[in-house]
Amino acid sequence: MAILKIAKIGHPILLKKTNNIKDLGSEKIKQIVYDMSETMMDADGIGLAAPQVHINQRLFIFRNPDIDSKDKIEITALINPKIEKISEETEDAWEGCLSIPGMLGLVRRFSKIKYTGYDLNGNKITNNAEGLHARIVQHEYDHLNGILYTSRLTHKDAFGYAEEIEKYC
Repeated sequence: MAILKIAKIGHPILLKKTNNIKDLGSEKIKQIVYDMSETMMDADGIGLAAPQVHINQRLFIFRNPDIDSKDKIEITALINPKIEKISEETEDAWEGCLSIPGMLGLVRRFSKIKYTGYDLNGNKITNNAEGLHARIVQHEYDHLNGILYTSRLTHKDAFGYAEEIEKYC
């Protein structure tokens, strides 16, 4: 396994729409997911999309907050994902991103979504998510479409350094 370099805001890979993965279940894709997992854990993240590690593929990983505990961390890989809202309800919350270190932005997301995609073995995954789980999936999905959370701020002033926001908001 290897820790991969994380692309930072300003790098053009973060603004490109990604390509579908055709070789589902391949050893190459499995290796990418393992390396991304190690990278995400090293950076203390909860999600990581392939473009963030300079790979133009429709793939992201995330830690499911509904499952994580002190003793166990479960990482889900989602290949060629699709999402759809299952409710018009939205919620605003502060988001960070490994590609925008030390910063937070207030972002509105759908509260409940359904996502589909494929796992490492090419098996179809379908799941409903709400709350933080839904927010993480939507954030990572945006990366696959070249969208950073900074373009989804609830207000242009709802962005700043995490240490200041945590102190004053």
